[in-house]
Amino acid sequence: MAKVISTLFISADGVAEIDPAWHFPYFDENMGRAITEDYDTSDVLLIGRKTYDSFAGAWPEREAGGGDDAPFAKQLGDVRKVVASRQAPELTWRNSELIDGDLIDAVRALKADESIKGILIPGSLNVVHQLLAAGLVDELRLLVHPVAAGKGEKLFVDGAPVQHLKVLATEAFPTGVLRVIYAPVEPPAPAGYEDVEDFPEGR
Repeated sequence: MAKVISTLFISADGVAEIDPAWHFPYFDENMGRAITEDYDTSDVLLIGRKTYDSFAGAWPEREAGGGDDAPFAKQLGDVRKVVASRQAPELTWRNSELIDGDLIDAVRALKADESIKGILIPGSLNVVHQLLAAGLVDELRLLVHPVAAGKGEKLFVDGAPVQHLKVLATEAFPTGVLRVIYAPVEPPAPAGYEDVEDFPEGR
């Protein structure tokens, strides 16, 4: 079964709606490598409408421009792109298709498709929120910037159910960015104060 992986740039206070002012000062070759590794996990991109519009408005032109990022732009153009949108936008970027019907049903079908290696969700917070709630995200790959954004949409929204995670891998970059890879897990056994009273603070 194909893995569903969410990859996000995120601030220390949980904001995953990036602002170029706090994101780009921390972008370096380490982050570029991490992003490449994330994209190499999958042969399908699952993206929301806003992310699609952003990508389609930039990457085809960069591919045609032949600059340093043209090979990555070509990789994005060549990969299958599945777009989640409540509207019916015109998809002009090659290898793009619109989800026909319910998002959750469509992702379950993609996961069950034996011809698919993996499904990567870059950005697309609304999509990630829905799939987390449905238990369909297999990994969260976060690049945590050493900055408190103070505003913007968060990965874990107020009022959402508690989400228990286990750490699969961590890496610290010289810029202060932390790469953390999580997988959702079942909650631990219930515990209260009486279970930890033998471990007082400060010991």
